[in-house]
Amino acid sequence: MVAPLIAVVGPTGSGKSDLGIRIAHAIEDLGGRAEIINADSMQLYRGMDIGTAKLSVAEREGVPHHMLDVLEIKDESTAAEYQAQVRPLILDLQSRGITPILVGGSMLYIAAALNTFEFPERDEEIRAELEDELDKYGSHAMHRKLAEIDPIAASRIDPENGRRVVRALEIVTITGEPFAAALPEKTESWQPVIE
Repeated sequence: MVAPLIAVVGPTGSGKSDLGIRIAHAIEDLGGRAEIINADSMQLYRGMDIGTAKLSVAEREGVPHHMLDVLEIKDESTAAEYQAQVRPLILDLQSRGITPILVGGSMLYIAAALNTFEFPERDEEIRAELEDELDKYGSHAMHRKLAEIDPIAASRIDPENGRRVVRALEIVTITGEPFAAALPEKTESWQPVIE
């Protein structure tokens, strides 16, 4: 029997990490094995401990944790890259009879782990041009540009988040479709236990 996948999700400060550890210990008490997989985009970064509620090694209470401190601050984190790393990890743990417990509040990352998504490709030339414009004109000007061609996407993206504005503009430019139309279709890969 394949080990189940458990997902513990919710807002910051709601006790997800503690619950994940309690679930892991309960599984161990029943003779099983469980390990936690981080699904918080900020906890992927080394040094981002304050403000992310990242547990210290002692607070992990001996429960193995994965996908923590895997990126440098200068690295870009994307749901597509997370998906490419986390899905094989989940399958590996399950194949060894270990219950993976996905813990975090980054909902796109949770969705990327639980579902088979095909993320729109990147175009380095378009991306470089848009990033140059971002540096030259600022995030608010880029957000206004997005609002002209895709008002729905613009209404959902904070004008201060230049990286997301650039990605939305990149997708619209590449696909010729609104940003929302380019978002991946949801196809469930697992039937997780969700708390």
